[in-house]
Amino acid sequence: MMWRIAIACLSLLAAGPTQAQELIRLARIADIPDQYVGGEMLRAVYAKLNIRLEFEDVPGKRALALSSAGEVDGEIQRIGTLARDYPTLIQVTPAINYIEPAVFTTKLRFDVAGWNSIRDYSIGIVRGVGSSEAGTRDMARVTATTSLENMIKMLDADRFDVMVTDLFSGLVAVRKLNLQARIYPLSPPLERIHIYHYLHERHRDLVPKVGKVIAQMEASGELAALREALVKRVLNAP
Repeated sequence: MMWRIAIACLSLLAAGPTQAQELIRLARIADIPDQYVGGEMLRAVYAKLNIRLEFEDVPGKRALALSSAGEVDGEIQRIGTLARDYPTLIQVTPAINYIEPAVFTTKLRFDVAGWNSIRDYSIGIVRGVGSSEAGTRDMARVTATTSLENMIKMLDADRFDVMVTDLFSGLVAVRKLNLQARIYPLSPPLERIHIYHYLHERHRDLVPKVGKVIAQMEASGELAALREALVKRVLNAP
């Protein structure tokens, strides 16, 4: 009888991690449309593993504080070099998504030729967005704002010459504030950056499983089709 109880207890202990992984909570940078798209793409990925996702909407820096400390289970999507500064976060490969950082302005007209082409301007970025922080590093006049919406309002008030954000997210947010007649993107985007899903190190065993599903969905075209549908849904929303 005792051995049956012992085996039952061991079975419960063994089942513990699996049951814990039935719900994964990810940090999501608040009010960034591309974070919504990436989150919904991951929802489809995790559904194939019978795992449910929840999102914690917080500012960019706060998201990293929570995820790296293990207070949430990971990040939806971040640049590829994130783990150098946050070693407790493990990158899931292949990339889940991509972003195209772009320059938005109210009055300037010039052809964008990479990050150096905005060096001489005053620039707004969103604090905690790694691609913007990396691209403008060592530039003299950079203002880090608390949110995308706040940055757009500051650009509208001529607090800086240009702002940098993901092209898709910027277009959605500018339209939401009804400022599309005044604020516009310059072409082409600064670059295209592949971005990766990250999990806290306690979910190390889950990383290859999630990566395998992403790779399968990428190979079948399902991932690209899902992204396209989500982007259209957001852009066409009233």
